[in-house]
Amino acid sequence: QDLLQKYSYIRKTRPDGNCFYRAFGFAHLEALLEDGQELQRCDRCISGVSRCVTGVSPQLMELIERVERRVPLPELLAAFNEPATSDYLVVYLRLLTSGCLQRHRRFFEQFLEGGRSIKEFCQQVLTPGTPGEPCLGYLGDLCDRYMDRGEGGATNPHVFPEGSQPRVCLLYRPGHYDILYK
Repeated sequence: QDLLQKYSYIRKTRPDGNCFYRAFGFAHLEALLEDGQELQRCDRCISGVSRCVTGVSPQLMELIERVERRVPLPELLAAFNEPATSDYLVVYLRLLTSGCLQRHRRFFEQFLEGGRSIKEFCQQVLTPGTPGEPCLGYLGDLCDRYMDRGEGGATNPHVFPEGSQPRVCLLYRPGHYDILYK
């Protein structure tokens, strides 16, 4: 009931251990269709990475080009659902997350539990099929609503970074992420 009052619909994601990255990746691409400035910033970032790192996939570049051409949403969804494209995007987002964690090591080390190092944590981030919950908020402006069994059936919102206006809203139910739309 709480979600019905705040959101108009939900887009389900594949429950394969990569659902956080798939949900975030598609929702962010979808938001880029509406925000030309952010699209330009994202394109510059990807171009910069591709000059420094071999292996930015042609599938990822083609997906960004589709967004730049402002393709209709069903066409973007069909392209995103091609396994090679979707899988490359997941790998790319995992690499970006790992890079961010390592670049800001001193900040993120204070949040690690169990005496793990950033290097050990990044091994988990880079392992396909491992959940993305620990990486929440490292990728951009994000609103995450947690489903729990709290009183009254309300969901608990978490906005990353705190105080921002999120571009992406995800629903977290223990072990799985889906996309929410207002």
